[in-house]
Amino acid sequence: MKTIEITTTQKVTIEYELADLRDRFLSYLIDNMIISALWLFAYLIFSAAFFDEFQLDENDGSRSMVYFMLPIATFILYHFLSELLMDGQSIGKKAVGIKVLKLNGKEGTASDYFIRALFHFIDTMLSFHVLGALMVVSTDKSQRLGDLAANTAVIKVKFNLRFRLEDILKINSLADYEPTYPEVRQFTEQDMLLIKSVVARNRQYNNHAHGEVVNTLVRDMMLKLDILEQPKDKIQFLKTLIKDYIVLTR
Repeated sequence: MKTIEITTTQKVTIEYELADLRDRFLSYLIDNMIISALWLFAYLIFSAAFFDEFQLDENDGSRSMVYFMLPIATFILYHFLSELLMDGQSIGKKAVGIKVLKLNGKEGTASDYFIRALFHFIDTMLSFHVLGALMVVSTDKSQRLGDLAANTAVIKVKFNLRFRLEDILKINSLADYEPTYPEVRQFTEQDMLLIKSVVARNRQYNNHAHGEVVNTLVRDMMLKLDILEQPKDKIQFLKTLIKDYIVLTR
């Protein structure tokens, strides 16, 4: 299992599990079925609208060129627009539970997704998936050419967050649990993963630097939750936030 450590803008390092070749291939198969349907739809519409015009130009190859370019354009546009509109996920990626993320921890930009889409044509279509597969299994961050060019990686987002959090907190039963901070609903699973990572790394590396990270995170959480009184046990405070989130969102 390959992992990658990404440092956020808050100077907190989060460890993500990288999507493996199986995950990426499954997502590609799902996307390919959708692309095929879109291409067929575009083909029928295009044929119905422009058949007569292109029939007149059969000798100069215009019609053949258009029908050759149509699946390529559909392929590139699908990957570009889906990742742009779905924050780094296509329908296939969302189904499998993976997404594109910049190596600096930020979401990708339109240019990043466009670069990935263009290189997708080289990584998968032209090489019959061989080049992309070789790059994913041989590079440290499981990056194909498109990822290298856009400075991105594909990570798993279905990391069974709640199960991992329950393991950390040794939660046996939450049926009668009364949340302490109901406002924790405003946060996302990414926020909880950040808290979980800070707690875990502080436990593993109990030093001054990680203690400062805990202090910074606690202050940030207090500000967002409008809490005035400093918690006596900061680690327990963070664990309580995680526990509250599990109860209120599951």
